[in-house]
Amino acid sequence: MTRPCPTHRPDRRQALRLGFAAALAVTATARAQDRPTPDPALQAAIVKSNAYTELLNRTLRAVDSWNRYRSWVDMRRGPTGRERYITYGLYSLYDVRGEIEKAGQAVIQEPAMPDLDDAIRRYIQSYSALAPLITRANVYYERKDYQDDGAAFGRELHRDMVPAAEAFLKDRAEVEQHMRAMRADLDVRELADVERREGRSARWNVRNVMIAARGVMDLMPSDARPVVDLAAFDAAIGRYAAALRELDKLKETDPSGASIIDGQAGSWLGSLREYRQKLGRARGDARRAGGHERMWIVNNYNMMVSMAQTRLRIGR
Repeated sequence: MTRPCPTHRPDRRQALRLGFAAALAVTATARAQDRPTPDPALQAAIVKSNAYTELLNRTLRAVDSWNRYRSWVDMRRGPTGRERYITYGLYSLYDVRGEIEKAGQAVIQEPAMPDLDDAIRRYIQSYSALAPLITRANVYYERKDYQDDGAAFGRELHRDMVPAAEAFLKDRAEVEQHMRAMRADLDVRELADVERREGRSARWNVRNVMIAARGVMDLMPSDARPVVDLAAFDAAIGRYAAALRELDKLKETDPSGASIIDGQAGSWLGSLREYRQKLGRARGDARRAGGHERMWIVNNYNMMVSMAQTRLRIGR
């Protein structure tokens, strides 16, 4: 049985990482007639990526809800109605009908991405099977109906929810794997496209920095994966530091070009290096490295995403 955690909080880092994929995908328009236009094939891929990203972000709530349920129930036997933390229940889910519709349309749109498109189809199906069960369970525990039936309906729901949740989580992991590969490809193509049209402009530098930052976030520890691959983490921090050095070159010729994220981006690197030292002493185990720095890193990455979005909007 998973030990109950009174201070359980949803893990939002994945949503933030995925969220910047959409932020990067703002379609750039030429500011002058003679500027090369964006690559239409790239733009079509970005539209598809955005639809899938939005679906993953909004349906992350189901992962949080299931983890909350797991934090207090005995997964082998189901609820008894006498659990100490049974009042935790589950989180209610968001209305994702719009996101499901957009993702379903994107599946049949160009460019075709057979593996990812098929994975999204399965993900929509498994989410659609799990979501009603979570909603019923949320209402059941919120109303404390288990006090009337000795948790009999709770056990019935448990028998249905466990295989549905396992299928959902499996399908989500597959989609995320394909999305990481897709984002990596789009990052390379988009940076090259911006450089083709603008050179290593402020826009290029902001995106370059944030792509590298997301690479670090992809390796940050989570509740499900608390041990960090230190070699990979070092390499990601090195790529982020290199992106900041590239930004320094821009400041020599255009001091105000990336000023909106410059200070925050530099402070974030310092915090990453401090946290890396703690992880090193803990042999990569975030559970022994402390959580305060990790939360600061996550929150400030989120702030940089907002700053980058602002810079990209005003720079178009």
